[in-house]
Amino acid sequence: MKTTTDQLKRTVSVPDFPQRIISLVPSITELLFDLGLGDRVVGITKFCVHPARGLQEKTKIGGTKNIKTERIASLNPDLILANKEENTKSDIEGIWDQYPVWVSDVNGLSDALDMIESVGWMTQTETLAGKWISDIEASFAQLTKRTHVRTLYMIWQSPWMSVGTDTFVYDMLSRCGFDSVIRETRYPQLTDEEIIGLNPEVVLLSSEPFPFKETHVQRMQEILPEAKVILVDGEMFSWYGSRLGLSAAYFQSIMREILW
Repeated sequence: MKTTTDQLKRTVSVPDFPQRIISLVPSITELLFDLGLGDRVVGITKFCVHPARGLQEKTKIGGTKNIKTERIASLNPDLILANKEENTKSDIEGIWDQYPVWVSDVNGLSDALDMIESVGWMTQTETLAGKWISDIEASFAQLTKRTHVRTLYMIWQSPWMSVGTDTFVYDMLSRCGFDSVIRETRYPQLTDEEIIGLNPEVVLLSSEPFPFKETHVQRMQEILPEAKVILVDGEMFSWYGSRLGLSAAYFQSIMREILW
């Protein structure tokens, strides 16, 4: 066994070479496969969708916020990877005395890269994890951004919901040069009148967690006739594992569509 510290500053003892890994976080599930650990992943959530080919035979342990502890027990895991925001506190506290549970807390790119490094160390895939980190850092360093573009990023409808300042999405927006009009924390709800008052130049309607469609673009355009309203891939803005290797190029394409 070896000892490490998770992103909640908890001390966690993990096996030297974990063989039965459960991921409670979709973006971390994808990371594990990209680190060549797919054969060691025994359990995932029903929201884990990447890579599609590698997940069919994995046991679903429920959703990210309603895990089935009996299924976890049946898998006899020697490492569980969780997240402070995506999983519920009661669920995680209910299992971390029984299994090695490493909890991530990702609010920006630096936290995400630290998480990737830690997963690489715990699973003895440090070299490949380091390559992912280097490539991600290089891709973000090459981003050409414009500043002071007043932007509203939406994640839900009925009620309208956006993202606040202490979120991973906010950090991604900032790195693109999008100046979020939301100054509150977490996930504020908004009325049509409040959206009008925010007066954004650009509105980004995310594909997740609410699956915005063209009908919602039209609705938002009615509220903000002068704004540029587009659908965006929410995974690129909110997934903080190896998918970050694709995010910077995607952000660049979005900025070209909006700004040039």
